Amino acid sequence: MANRINLNATSYHGAGAIAEIANEAKAHGFKKAFVCSDPDLIKFNVTSKVTDILTANGLDYELYSDIKPNPTIENVKHGVEAFKASGADYLIAIGGGSSMDTSKAIGIIIANPEFEDVRSLEGTAPTKNPCVPIIAVPTTAGTAAEVTINYVITDVERKRKFVCVDPHDMPIIAVVDPDMMSTGMDALTHAIEGYTTKAAWEMTDMFHLKAIELISKSLRGAVANTKEGREGMALGQYIAGMGFSNVGLGIVHSMAHSLGAVYDTPHGVANAILLPTIMEYNAPCTGDKYKYIAKAMGVEGTDSMTQEEYRKAAVDAVKKLSADVGIPADLKAIVKEEDLDFLSESAFADACCPGNPRDTSVEEIKELYKSLM
Repeated sequence: MANRINLNATSYHGAGAIAEIANEAKAHGFKKAFVCSDPDLIKFNVTSKVTDILTANGLDYELYSDIKPNPTIENVKHGVEAFKASGADYLIAIGGGSSMDTSKAIGIIIANPEFEDVRSLEGTAPTKNPCVPIIAVPTTAGTAAEVTINYVITDVERKRKFVCVDPHDMPIIAVVDPDMMSTGMDALTHAIEGYTTKAAWEMTDMFHLKAIELISKSLRGAVANTKEGREGMALGQYIAGMGFSNVGLGIVHSMAHSLGAVYDTPHGVANAILLPTIMEYNAPCTGDKYKYIAKAMGVEGTDSMTQEEYRKAAVDAVKKLSADVGIPADLKAIVKEEDLDFLSESAFADACCPGNPRDTSVEEIKELYKSLM
């Protein structure tokens, strides 16, 4: 069996890295950018940090902001039409997973018009052409969408999210500038799920363990807005993306996708609430991996612990970090009893479910939801 790794052609890291966008645009001979960013980032002058650089360098752009926190089929369709009308020849995605995912879908459809029915992109669609070139500028230290081959779109009509996995959607350039970024537990979920997924192997384990270490050291500081915390989270979430993009995830993401589709729950929050409970559920099928998760999170004495002790230590460390950064401990304020069957069936059908280290069922997923209510 051959293991495959897909990464950006180029990535920039560090404070002030966004200045390189102009240099890259000129080097590639790009004429006009289609800038995808959500309304809040525009409102609070985050997007303008990039567009001001474009303006200062005489680079033309058009701004597209019809983007929701859980981007929809309609957001993508509108974006495709707007891109066609703009005369742009590349995309700049500024934001979290929402802006990145919308940009990837737009770029894929423009380059592969036979997939203009957005639903046809679900799963591993057989696209033939690389998407329109994307320069990705993350503003959340969580999704790692700038370095993944995945994107997620919400089907409002059917109340479900669908995952698209396509090496053709990889941004050609990632600009990971900590001065552009806020924080999130989403990155830790990516690292832990990627480390324990069925497809994990030595190279991705290396990425994920380093990401767990960096995120655990940095997240509290990032929430407190320290320079070191922001920088550590920016690097940690990117490294996690280098791993999980190539091996997949598990049912934390499956269940979070269902919550996002039905209740519009922010994806990172849903992941963070679910993670400790799913870790406990998956523990019997993870070998000695929780020992190394606990060690990476700073737990001392793991080498002398029993399997039961280090598994509990890993889960407890995640719970403590989550509580310290203000993540709710349960789903009581989110999930309604009458939706449990639909949520569970959707989660079981989700593309991330098969990668879970423990084989599951609709009924077991339903019980997991109920345990958090």
